[in-house]
Amino acid sequence: MSAVAVVVEQEWRDVIEKKPRWFHSTLKEGLPHGTGSAQSLSNDNDLRDSIPAGAHMQAPGPSKRSTNNEVRNKCVEMLLKALQSGVLPNGAISPKDVAVRIESKIFQVNGDTGSKYMSAVRSRVFNLRDKKNPTLLENVLTGVVEPERFALMTVEEMASDEMRRQRASFTEQAIKEHEMPMQEGTASDMFKCDNCHKKNCTYSQMQTRSADEPMTIFVFCRECGSRWKLH
Repeated sequence: MSAVAVVVEQEWRDVIEKKPRWFHSTLKEGLPHGTGSAQSLSNDNDLRDSIPAGAHMQAPGPSKRSTNNEVRNKCVEMLLKALQSGVLPNGAISPKDVAVRIESKIFQVNGDTGSKYMSAVRSRVFNLRDKKNPTLLENVLTGVVEPERFALMTVEEMASDEMRRQRASFTEQAIKEHEMPMQEGTASDMFKCDNCHKKNCTYSQMQTRSADEPMTIFVFCRECGSRWKLH
C-alpha cells in the first residue's frame, strides 16, 4: 500500500471511529439539510494571509465546527489536510475555503453522508495527495479547476497526464489484440487448437509492446473459431 493510501485510510478511520450516536441512521436515511452550512468557513482567510507563496503548508489544528454534522466537519478537515500536503502556489485561494466548497458540493449532490458521499470525499483526498500528480493540486488551489467542478470530476479526469497516456495505450493495445485475429492471417498447421485439437489455423504477428520486445502471435482456429495469442 502506498504512503498516500495509508494516510487516507488512517484519516478515514478517524471519521468512522469518531462518529456520533446518530451516525448509523445517517448512513441509512441521510441527514436533512440543516441550518448550518459548511460555507460559513469560507470567510476565514487566515491561511492565505499568513502563508507566503511557495511555502510548505502545515496541517491544520481542529477547525471551528461549521455544521451540526460531525462527519461533514471531519471530511472538510480531511480535504483541508490534503490541500495542504504540497506547496502553496502563487495566487492560491484559501485552502480552507476550497475545502469547504468541495465538501459542500459533494454533500449537495449526494444529499446525505452515506457511502457515495464518503467515497467521493475519499477519492478526492487520495488524488490531491498523489505526489505523481502535483498539477491537480495546483490547479485546484489556484482556481484553474473550480472546487465545485473538482467535486464532480471522475477518476479519469483527475488522473495525471502520464496515467491518461498509459490508459490510452492499454486501450489501444486491447483493441489491436481484439481486431488482429479477425483479420486474414497465414494458414499453418504449426498450431494445435486446445479446444477442438485440430491444426487448421491461421496466424498473424503484430508488435503490441515496446520495439525491443518479441512480436505477439495471434492464432485463429478455422475449425471452431477459437482465438489465442502467443508472446
